[in-house]
Amino acid sequence: MFRRRRRNSLYIYHKKKTFSGALIREIFSWIGVTAFAVFCAVVFMTIFGLQVGTIGDSMEPMLYNGQKVLVNKLAYMILSPKKGDVIVFLPNGNTNSHYYVKRVVAVPGEKVQIIDGSLYINGSLQEDDDSLYDKMEDEGIASNEIVLGKGEFFVLGDNRNSSEDSRSANIGPVKTNMIVGKAWFKIRSGDNKSGFIFRKK
Repeated sequence: MFRRRRRNSLYIYHKKKTFSGALIREIFSWIGVTAFAVFCAVVFMTIFGLQVGTIGDSMEPMLYNGQKVLVNKLAYMILSPKKGDVIVFLPNGNTNSHYYVKRVVAVPGEKVQIIDGSLYINGSLQEDDDSLYDKMEDEGIASNEIVLGKGEFFVLGDNRNSSEDSRSANIGPVKTNMIVGKAWFKIRSGDNKSGFIFRKK
């Protein structure tokens, strides 16, 4: 009788020890997975979490008035905007202003001018630009040649005749410190589907 109790006691103790070890490993596994998920969520929100709305019809037909876009804030911490990128910026870094969403048409070191409604870069007519967009009725400050300095970008709206952009004296060339990030994804609005925002040459 004494031996049987001892054997049962040892057997029960052994089972409890095995169960506890497995439970602890499972708890730590769930803690690890949860911590990793939280870390990924924080990184994602830091990089892509900014959501801004398009104001006006200056980027139609790609973006409509009120349509939301997600902004990649990390993109230009590593690389500079390229021609054709759609960027989000605050004019003159004014945090009280609404966000502007425009397309980069010229980069630092290039010369920009608008002649008879057409875009010229370094003295060359941008024929592809003419085929994609309407001729500009308002040449603004770009009626005279503008030389872009270091960290300066010339931007235009896709709907050229309904856009306040680098042609406007109160905006002018967009400097690096004005840029918030790269517009990379548009959220569905009416008939305009959601999707990635691609760069145009």
